[in-house]
Amino acid sequence: MEKLIIFSAPSGSGKTTVVKHLLKEMSNKLGFSVSATTRKKRPSETDGKDYYFLKEVDFEKKMAAKEFLEYEEVYKGLYYGTLVSEVNRVWAQGKTIVFDVDVQGGINIKKKYGDKALAVFLRPPSIEILMDRLRKRDTEVEHHLQERIDKANFELGFENQFDIVIINDNLQLALSEAEQVVLKFLEKN
Repeated sequence: MEKLIIFSAPSGSGKTTVVKHLLKEMSNKLGFSVSATTRKKRPSETDGKDYYFLKEVDFEKKMAAKEFLEYEEVYKGLYYGTLVSEVNRVWAQGKTIVFDVDVQGGINIKKKYGDKALAVFLRPPSIEILMDRLRKRDTEVEHHLQERIDKANFELGFENQFDIVIINDNLQLALSEAEQVVLKFLEKN
């Protein structure tokens, strides 16, 4: 059966770290769904591997052509979305798809696929720790920190719509818990 695993969290909660770990440890079972975005590419990122970096007009054309499984304008003029072609690409490899998406995108994918999807919410231990993590990030500042914190507070209100909540207080424990949750889901028929 074709399955999907969704990891969602407020920005700075560690979901990308957890997803990269799972993809490395279970590369024979899992395939990554590369999201599309209109944000600028960071120096360490590769188009088609980290994201599909699109101009806003191209993203909107794909929206109009219904090429997205889900998409959202995360911040004004900044879109993120999952292309239907990505789902088909990973399933064609015989793998379970892993998504690293924002909270609303995760909820939308779960609603569409129901029991075929495992929705995992990765929660920071506190807003204070999340703020500290965001301040320490070594990336260019795209938005004001307060805007991210406000969004994180809003997103934390949706954790009850996910199948599993993992608190990322200790990274090694969070990675271990994520592995166990994913393996259990993959073993289910």
